Amino acid sequence: MSQLLKGKNILIMGVRNKWSIAWGIAQAAKAQGANLIFTYLGDREKESLQKLTSGMGEIDAYKCDVSSDEDLDILFSMIKSKYGVLHGLVHAIAFAKSEDLQDTFVNTSKDGFILAMDISVYSFIAAVKRAQALMSEGGSILTLTYRGSVKVSPGYNIMGVAKAALEASVRYASHELGGKNIRINAISAGPIKTMSAKGIKNFSDILALVEEKAPLKRNVTLEDLGKTAVYLLSDLSSGMTGEILHIDAGYNIMGV
Repeated sequence: MSQLLKGKNILIMGVRNKWSIAWGIAQAAKAQGANLIFTYLGDREKESLQKLTSGMGEIDAYKCDVSSDEDLDILFSMIKSKYGVLHGLVHAIAFAKSEDLQDTFVNTSKDGFILAMDISVYSFIAAVKRAQALMSEGGSILTLTYRGSVKVSPGYNIMGVAKAALEASVRYASHELGGKNIRINAISAGPIKTMSAKGIKNFSDILALVEEKAPLKRNVTLEDLGKTAVYLLSDLSSGMTGEILHIDAGYNIMGV
């Protein structure tokens, strides 16, 4: 099947570099005919994004600090002005202070806790609030989570708590927006080498463990996650909302 997203305006928030899960999603969505809209945080991210998208033709990218209500208002106002309607939103943004990932969980700083929840969770709520106003034809929203939300993953610390809150937010938002034909789901991705993953202690050990224990005997790839995102963003998943979809080579089903 091809062109599953033809004519769909898809906003992707969170591409940092070629290893980003958001970039894997962007590539898959573009291959299926989507009109892509990107956000970036600063000049460094803008330069990286421009290099990545250089072969995609004309691509719109807007500066947006998700901790700023003003930036978010401007972003969605510009999208409304140019596109009129939004069909999909990919929220792939999370952040925690490195010291709060390197130290023990109970030593999480108060300001670090607030920052992680703001960037990793509230930014999703804030984006959904604004995106739903542009989804007059219905739409699909997805975000990214990890099994550290429900199982202890040593070193994941405050991010595990943030992902748990993010998953709850998916459920509450999907309940409220379902009447508008807006579906909201999350991909719980297996461990994958991203820039953010470098901040987690013993990450290489986690990769080795999953490869050993997962039923598929491998780790997931950006291509795996991109294909799943296309499914969630397209009409193929028209009956699904409020779900946390595990794409981890089956590791989540294992008891050991």
